[in-house]
Amino acid sequence: MSVFTTLTEEEVAVWLQQFDIGQLQSLKGIAAGITNTNYFVITDKDRFVLTIFEKHTLEELPYFVDLMAHLAAHGIPCPAPVADKHGTNLHLLHGKPALMVTCLQGKDIAIPDIGQVKQVASTLAQMHLAGKSFTRQGANQRDETWRNTTAQLVLPKINPADRATLQKELDYQHGLDVSALPTGVIHGDLFRDNVLFDGEKLGGFIDFYYACHDILLYDVAIAVNEWCLHHNGPDLGLVDEEKMQVFLDAYQTLCPFTAQEWKLWPAMLRRAALRFWLSRLYDFHFPQDGELTHTKDPNHFKNLLQQYLDMADDLGD
Repeated sequence: MSVFTTLTEEEVAVWLQQFDIGQLQSLKGIAAGITNTNYFVITDKDRFVLTIFEKHTLEELPYFVDLMAHLAAHGIPCPAPVADKHGTNLHLLHGKPALMVTCLQGKDIAIPDIGQVKQVASTLAQMHLAGKSFTRQGANQRDETWRNTTAQLVLPKINPADRATLQKELDYQHGLDVSALPTGVIHGDLFRDNVLFDGEKLGGFIDFYYACHDILLYDVAIAVNEWCLHHNGPDLGLVDEEKMQVFLDAYQTLCPFTAQEWKLWPAMLRRAALRFWLSRLYDFHFPQDGELTHTKDPNHFKNLLQQYLDMADDLGD
């Protein structure tokens, strides 16, 4: 959620005339995130979020719009798409797809407490259950083909030891048989800046633009790798196994793991770490220009992956 496409209040005020949401009061760019352009749109009636899609085409977006509408209708706290006076959600701004959604209450948090970890886990389980009745299937934009293509771009940019680790993990993930793992709607990017808290209460999940149909366990691993970390001390940035157990217990209250999921849980933690190590390496070495942008440190997920590799070595895996 960065600002790559600059909008003015004047042009947005004109654009908003096709909606029945009041008069524009203010427009503010959102600097968090790294993929799309986002603005807070405040009118005299309510607050909204306007997203300009920098990489998606207009044809790719109905899946995400319909998914958010479905989840919101099934009680999942998430943004609901806002239609214009003619019932249209998707538009063009500066020649790029644009969507407005409702603005949820709350803000993202830097260091979650145990109660917040439990709420994220429970809400993720509820989302996975609600997704069972969503009939459309969206492809994973960050699948194995993407992993291999991205790796070929970044491998020449990194040191020999990291190249060896990256290639070995790619080979390991390629050899996994995941055919028995349950699949469904996943968020795919459930980071702290994509979850809002209104005080101690979870306000909602946002930024569903990596959502897709994939392995549910993989989605849990992505969330654990973000929400169950040490935030100080010698293990800063690594997974806190006690927090992870809290997360898994809360998730499994609604969605118990199968035997095959337990078997491949360590592998999914590694796959989730690999996915974001790769994307951060790419963003670091091939930065996208923007007005308000920031690039996140790739070493965080390299270190997380190494933690899991060390655990596997200790277990003789």
